[in-house]
Formats: sequence, structure tokens, C-alpha cells
Amino acid sequence: MLQTLYDYFWWERLWLPVNLTWADLEDRDGRVYAKASDLYVTLPLALLFLIVRYFFELYVATPLAALLNVKEKARLRAPPNATLEHFYLTSGKHPKQVEVELLSRQSGLSGRQVERWFRRRRNQDRPSLLKKFREASWRFTFYLVAFVAGMAVIVDKPWFCDLKKVWEGYPIQSTIPSQYWYYTIELSFYMSLLFSIASDVKRKDFKEQIIHHVATIILISFSWFANYIRAGTLIMALHDSSDYLLESAKMFNYAGWKNTCNNIFIIFAIVFIITRLVILPFWILHCTLVYPLELYPAFFGYYFFNAMMGVLQTLHIFWAYLILRMAHKFITGKVVEDERSDREETESSEGEEAAAGGGAKSRPLANGHPVLSNYHRKND
Repeated sequence: MLQTLYDYFWWERLWLPVNLTWADLEDRDGRVYAKASDLYVTLPLALLFLIVRYFFELYVATPLAALLNVKEKARLRAPPNATLEHFYLTSGKHPKQVEVELLSRQSGLSGRQVERWFRRRRNQDRPSLLKKFREASWRFTFYLVAFVAGMAVIVDKPWFCDLKKVWEGYPIQSTIPSQYWYYTIELSFYMSLLFSIASDVKRKDFKEQIIHHVATIILISFSWFANYIRAGTLIMALHDSSDYLLESAKMFNYAGWKNTCNNIFIIFAIVFIITRLVILPFWILHCTLVYPLELYPAFFGYYFFNAMMGVLQTLHIFWAYLILRMAHKFITGKVVEDERSDREETESSEGEEAAAGGGAKSRPLANGHPVLSNYHRKND
């Protein structure tokens, strides 16, 4: 049974054009071709990325946060209350009015005190500013290095300027070491993001992030198996071109550098729109949809690859909408916040901040500065 499934999964008609077999892609005469076994190393590399990230955040990002004077807002903690804590953990973080009244009778607190307790308790679970800064620092570092490395891999290739050459000789196209390492590092990184997504800062588009990471991993893996490597390197470099800008904007935002953050965000928005809504659909997708049909009839791999590209393009449109909405608020002078951020709640009663020390009114996280986030991915 398993052998049957294995044979069907690797059936040539699923991966290769008609009249071609895996035997045509066996190494010969010093030419090396892509193999599925080449990507086995990505799983241990993904785990290695998690270890490297831990030490990077501890010994690089944390001191950098202190250098940039990243300050965490003091949070009022919810006083211990077994009744309310049990409801919070088992029934929900946002009790309805009827539930508030019931909890009020069970705990001996007023309805206002119950609501205040839940606000404070929710704030306790929200990620700290330092956690957000360290996460943004790690992603900024990777995306910047990946973009520079990706450009070094493809900028001197003939298909960088002439997209028709992407399919010249396909699928009998040999690989070079730089392409292999570019693929394995990118794939390993996105696998590490998928492994850590449960512990990373959660946004309102949590489900979209999971879809993005899964689609990216499938797309990278499939493009290697089916020898869509030339197109794959172009797509990965294109995605990395804007991601590091967003992460750097987030870092400056968390540090309170409002003008720097806003200026970088404007640059990011322009680059994102050009690369994801112009170059990708009208050049890259045209290249993967139209040019292959000039060489061979459409097959399953052709449809599957472009379907995954369609999933990513749909996410790009969704994130572009959020970016443009933020840009509109920025241009009109309104306070700009991440459309996907989980806002920290403020106390409604007077005098509580004074009790916490300082007497200042509660403010949104990051002093009202734009709270930006990773729209790809991330990752695209």
C-alpha cells in the first residue's frame, strides 16, 4: 500500500512534462540536477535556525533594544482571583454581560471590578514590547541577508533580465551550489517560522500567516522537485526585497523613533506594491503561466505551481489592502496602527494609573506610534 502511494506520488506525469522521466534528470557528465533528497537537510537546518534565533535574540537583539532605549509600558496586574481565573482559562477572555453579572455574584466583586480584572488579565497575556522588538530584529537580519544573497545568486544570470531564458532547455537544467544553498536556507527558515508560530507574537491574521507559510514551503519544495529552480530563485528574491524594510520599520517603531519608522514604512509600502502587485503578477506570473506552454503541453506540475502562486498573490492583495488603509490614515493625519495588531486595553477608571505610580493617563502601546507588522510571509 505504502509502495503504491510512493510510486503514485513520484509518477513522472505529476512532476514532469510529457515524454520525460526521472532518468532524464540523473547526474551525468559533471552536470548535477535537483533531487528530492537534496532537501532532507532542511529539517535539521530549521531546528538549527531556532537555536540560532534564541541566541541572537538573547545576545544581539536584547542589547540592541537597550541601546535604542526600547521601554516597556508598566502594566497593572490582575489581583489573584480563583473564580475569575478559572473562567478566563476555561470559558473565555471576553465574558458577556450576563456572564459578568454571574461572576460578580460568585466573586463578590462589582460588575465594573470584574470587567477591569479581565482587561488587566488580557493585558498580562499580551506580548511585551521587548519580545516584539527581538522578533522583528531576527526577521530583519534574515530577510536582509537573504535578499543580498539572493541577488548575488541571480543578478548575473541571463534569465534575470530575459525571463524567456528561465525555460531554456527545461526541464534538463542543471543546478549550481549557490542555487542549492539559497533554496535550502530559505526553505529551512520558513519551516522554522512555522515551528515557532505558536510562540511568536500573534496577530489578527494568524490564519493567513499559517496559510502563507505552508504555501511558501510547498511552493519552494515543489519548485525544487519539478526543477522550476530558475523561476523559484526570482520569486524568493522578489519577496525578500520588501520584507526587511517592514521589519526595520517595526524596530524603529518599538524604539520610539516615529519619523524614521514612518519614512521607512512609506518606502516599504512603495516597494511592496511595485514588487507584489506589479512585477510578480505581470512579469513573474506571466513567465510561469505563458512561456512554458510554448515548449510543452500543460501538466499537473504546471497547474499546481501556478495554483500555489495564486494563493500567495491573493494574500498579497489582502495585505496590500491593509497597507493602503494604513497609508491613507497616515496621509490624512490619523493615528496609524497595525490593522492586525491586538491592541493593549487601557483602564477606564480614574486614579488607577496614579496607584500604579506616575499618575499619567494610560496610553496605547509604543506611545501611539504606528505598530507595524510582517505582511508576507512573510515571507513570503
